[in-house]
Amino acid sequence: MHAIKTFLQDTPEAALFLCLALGYAIGKIKIWKLSLGGVAGTLIVAIFVGMAGHITVNDQVKNIAFAMFIFTLGYISGPTFFASLNRKSLKYGTFTLIEVASVLAITALATVIMNLDPGTAAGLLAGGATESAAVGTATDAIARLDRSADEITALQANVGTAYSISYICGLIVVVLLSSQIFPLIMRINLREEADKLWKQLGGGSDDDDGTHVEAAPDLVGRAFRVQRVAGRTLAQVTADLGGHLTVERILRGGKVIAVADDVVLLAGDQVLVVGPRTAMVPAETAIGPEIVPSADLETALEIDQVVLDHRQRATTLDGITKQLGNRLYVTGLVREDKDLPLRPGMPVQRGDTLKLTGAKADLDKVVPALGYRLDPTVKADIIYIALGLVLGFVIGKIVLTVGTIPLTLGTGGGCLLTGLLFGWFRSRNPEIGQYAPAAADVIKTLGLSVFIAVVGLTSGPQAVDLVKKFGWGLPIAGVLMTAIPACISLVVAWKFMKLPAPLALGAITGQQCSTPGISAVQQVAGNATPLMSYTIVYALSNVALPLLGPIAVAMTVALT
Repeated sequence: MHAIKTFLQDTPEAALFLCLALGYAIGKIKIWKLSLGGVAGTLIVAIFVGMAGHITVNDQVKNIAFAMFIFTLGYISGPTFFASLNRKSLKYGTFTLIEVASVLAITALATVIMNLDPGTAAGLLAGGATESAAVGTATDAIARLDRSADEITALQANVGTAYSISYICGLIVVVLLSSQIFPLIMRINLREEADKLWKQLGGGSDDDDGTHVEAAPDLVGRAFRVQRVAGRTLAQVTADLGGHLTVERILRGGKVIAVADDVVLLAGDQVLVVGPRTAMVPAETAIGPEIVPSADLETALEIDQVVLDHRQRATTLDGITKQLGNRLYVTGLVREDKDLPLRPGMPVQRGDTLKLTGAKADLDKVVPALGYRLDPTVKADIIYIALGLVLGFVIGKIVLTVGTIPLTLGTGGGCLLTGLLFGWFRSRNPEIGQYAPAAADVIKTLGLSVFIAVVGLTSGPQAVDLVKKFGWGLPIAGVLMTAIPACISLVVAWKFMKLPAPLALGAITGQQCSTPGISAVQQVAGNATPLMSYTIVYALSNVALPLLGPIAVAMTVALT
């Protein structure tokens, strides 16, 4: 045991990755419907490893990891955040305002009652609001306090310890309230209400769970020899087929001819027809016998991911579908890494990612009118991302003195701001700055996890003393930090805004940026309708809540 301890002390990088491995393993363990998740699991493991080994990790590792995380968070949220700043979406900003006002008020009250230090207060806020990013902005703000180096180190350690305690409480509370208790208070069957809303949006059968996405194999291509439709134009043939099938290629006399609505089909022509499998059944009867396609008639259907930008004018999925005509098919809609329901009335906005399926030639014609295609060969534009981080560090160094109080965004606020602006700017200038969602998710997750692991390793030695000092006060405050804003939001959404239950509960989990919460609500609802409000509120809260770290620190300093 002594050898392991010595090894980890001499090789802190090994201790760091050990915490990640064990933390994510623990985070996957489910008790009833709850799991801690990798970040919280990593923090808990790191605290215990830190308690046992007194391991020191270079602070620059923590700073770089957090900067990469917070910039990426802003970059991903940028297009959706700015797209949400409109009259229709801003009503959902009410929930973010409730969350911000509530957690600050509860933090102030807890500080006065329990005489919390700035680190413990900020950690309590971050955990109760289930917002990991606030841990980073708070520790950055503490580093700028006029305190001794040892005191700053202790306060920063308290942030992580208090966060871990209140996060566990907040996680349990938000899942139970949103998926179980609030539906009982509202006296509704959430599944029935979600199904009703689903049908209002143009949903299908009761068996449709709201997450169904038409797969590419359901779109097929078949080759036919023209017999029965000889002498008719391509437009007439398409109309006869119900408008669901598209003639993609015509072979006449061994040569491919241009496809146009006014082309008259001749007997013996060979045509390639593309469309849904179910609509292909009557094609042979209408056109002529099916044949084995020659090399000139073979085509591969492709799937493109298109990020909508300012060139796209349609505001609903139905409008997009009409714009595409019958040559391309929408097979997915993603916002903030969440699959949204494919229904005609589903609103779309800048920054959404559409998955389109069809022939390459048709995709090449239509995609530029919608937005920009994600290039699968480019995972991240390092030049663009690195410049954004540099600018974030520069902005974070700016200090404005108001009276005797120095105000600064710090590294966290600066990189979050540049991330938002760079993400938004890229949505309007798609030729630069690609940051593929998969690559961004890896950087965001790894950056936050490494940062949290370092915080935990530093917090370990002080964890026992903090728990002894405040006892049950911290978990009780953590429960209230989550429950009070959620209850206020329920009343506002249900009684004043008259939102349908799935949207109300989605908004409540969104104000907490709680992925486990929305997952639990969606599981009970049986479809994806809660995501429609969740994504809007999540984008707003994801920007606002990290900024509360420095505010909590400054407020606590003023109160104590």
